[in-house]
Amino acid sequence: MINKIDKYSYAQGTRFMDHGSRNYDVAGYRLPSVTTILGRTKDDTYLKDWIKKKGEKEAERIKNASAVRGTSMHKYLENYVLGKGYEDLTELGQETKRMAEKVINEGLAPVSGYYGSEVTVYYPGLYAGSTDLVGVHNDKETIIDFKQANRPKREEWIGDYKLQAGAYAMAHDYVHKSNIEQCIIMVCTPDLYYQEFRIDGANLRRAKHDFLRRLDQYYDLMQDEKEKAEVNISQEDYFNGA
Repeated sequence: MINKIDKYSYAQGTRFMDHGSRNYDVAGYRLPSVTTILGRTKDDTYLKDWIKKKGEKEAERIKNASAVRGTSMHKYLENYVLGKGYEDLTELGQETKRMAEKVINEGLAPVSGYYGSEVTVYYPGLYAGSTDLVGVHNDKETIIDFKQANRPKREEWIGDYKLQAGAYAMAHDYVHKSNIEQCIIMVCTPDLYYQEFRIDGANLRRAKHDFLRRLDQYYDLMQDEKEKAEVNISQEDYFNGA
């Protein structure tokens, strides 16, 4: 259990899917999620090559297993933060319990208090997302995200994780007038290899800047798709004699 600090009041957000993309209803806004924005604007060459190498069926199995494992690990960690008891006696549940315990022992020890768990953050009119933990880590206001990984990560593989964290920090600072000094990504594999990636200083400023570039790309893409849809509708009306 981590001590709760009552400093910020967080809006309740509702996630929903629209044409296969995650969105949020929050504070009167309907906003695309940070993961949707990054997913629509990333270079997916590596992913396509990986799917081709593994085969579509096997790639889908690995993807689904990773998602289920990640959700289970997050559930253990959320309940730990909130001081709630939780136990899943399935084989998967026991595996992810060990992973969560690794994160707790090696990652969360320096966290002296938290402002919110599973917090919806949003930048009015632009984007929204959900971060796992906002709190004080080594006396610094910090965004913390938990990630499961099938194997250890290299720094160059987690570019979008950094941009995601930067987007959350930027939104939190704008809405709550806070000063998020760092973001920490805590990663654990099923064989209990723990990694921690810290984004602060110039690296955090760069992550914010790079996310804003991707945000511009996303809205340009959405505008192009909207215009194409309007052209298609006009052509359909023409050929139907409207």
